[in-house]
Amino acid sequence: MSQGWIKACGAGEIESEDMIRFDYEGRTFAVYRTQNNKFCATDGLCTHGNVHLSDGFVMDNIIECPKHNGQFDFTSGKAKRIPACIDLKIYRIKIEDDQVFIQLGED
Repeated sequence: MSQGWIKACGAGEIESEDMIRFDYEGRTFAVYRTQNNKFCATDGLCTHGNVHLSDGFVMDNIIECPKHNGQFDFTSGKAKRIPACIDLKIYRIKIEDDQVFIQLGED
C-alpha cells in the first residue's frame, strides 16, 4: 500500500452525521462527518460481520453495522455494542482546499 496521504473525497460530499465508502488498493475505508463538522476515518468493514459499514446507520459518533447491529464509536474506533468486540482501525484526517485526505501510511 502506498504511504502517506490519499485523497478520499471532497468535504462537501459528506453530509453532517453521515459517511461515505472509500476504496483504495483493494481495501475499503469509511469517512465520516460529525454534527460538529469533524471528519474521521476508519476501516470500512465491520470487524464482526465483515460487511460494509457504509450501509449502516450513523448517529452522533456511532456507526451501526447493518448486519448484526454492532456499534462502533468512529472517532476512537472502539466497539460499543456486541456482537462487535474488536475495535476498528482509525486513520488520521486532514482537510486541504476543501478536500478530505486520509493517512494510510506512517509519518
